[in-house]
Amino acid sequence: MFTINSKGRLGNQMGQYATLYALAKLNGRPAYVPAQMHSTLAPIFRITLPVLHSVTAQSVPWQNYHLNDWMEEQYRHIPGRYVRLTGYPCSWTFYHHLRQEILQEFSLHEHLREEAQQFLQALQALQAWRMTFVGVHVRRGDYIRVMPQVWKGVLADRGYLQQALDWFRARYRSPLFVVTSDDMAWCRQSIDSSRGDVVFAGNGLQGSPAKDFALLTQCNHSIITVGTFGIWAAYLTGGDTVYLANFTLPNSPFHMVFKPQAAFLPEWVGIAADLRQAQQSSL
Repeated sequence: MFTINSKGRLGNQMGQYATLYALAKLNGRPAYVPAQMHSTLAPIFRITLPVLHSVTAQSVPWQNYHLNDWMEEQYRHIPGRYVRLTGYPCSWTFYHHLRQEILQEFSLHEHLREEAQQFLQALQALQAWRMTFVGVHVRRGDYIRVMPQVWKGVLADRGYLQQALDWFRARYRSPLFVVTSDDMAWCRQSIDSSRGDVVFAGNGLQGSPAKDFALLTQCNHSIITVGTFGIWAAYLTGGDTVYLANFTLPNSPFHMVFKPQAAFLPEWVGIAADLRQAQQSSL
C-alpha cells in the first residue's frame, strides 16, 4: 500500500493528498492517509481515502520514496510493498488528468460553502447589477523573512496587486475583489480600495484557514501571490487566474525544488515581480 508524509500547512497537505491519490491509482495500489493529514483536511473537505491509524502506521515496514515537486516518468512504476511517499509535491502534473476526481475530493462541507456563499450574496445584494467576484490571496507571514533571505526572491508588492486588479477591471464590467491574507493590515495599507470595488474579508488566522479558503473558492476568479494555499484556491475555483511570476533571482536555490511550469496551469496569467529589492539585498 501507499501512504505519504504529512508536512506543512493546508496547501502543502492538499498537494500531498492529491499526489498520493493520483500515484496510488497510477501504480494500482491502495492509498491510506496519515491520521495527522486526515485531521487537517477532513474538517474542510469531503475526502474519501481511508485513514491509517498512527499505531498501525508505526508497525508497518515503510520504504520512503522521495518525490520532486513535478511528475517524473519513474513515478509510474514505484517499487516496494509498503511505500511512504515523501517531499512537498504540489504540482498539477501529478493529478490534473484526474481533475474532476480531485475537485470532488476537495469539495467543501456544506456549512463552509453556505457560509461563504452567504457572505458573497450579502455583497451582491448591495449592488443593482451582477458582480464578478475575484478572490485575492496575499501570502506574507514567514515568507517576509524566508523569501529574501533563503530563496533570494520577493513577495507581491503594491505594484503587482495594482496590475492584477487592473487586469480584471479591463476584462469584466463590475469585478469585486475579495481580499484574504495572513497580513490583512498590510493589505489595507497596500491595496487601493478608493474605487469601492475591494472588500477586505479575510480573518488572517493561519491556524483556522477554512473560512478564507472557502471564500476564495466560491469566487469566480483568482489573484494569487506566493504559496500553495493560493495555488490550490485558484485550482479549485477555476475561472481566470493571475499569479505572481518570476519572483526569485536567476541564481535562487528555489529553482532546485520548484518549476513554475509545473506549479501554474498554462492558461493562468503571470505578471512578473519587481525583483529590484532582491537584487539590492543580494549585492
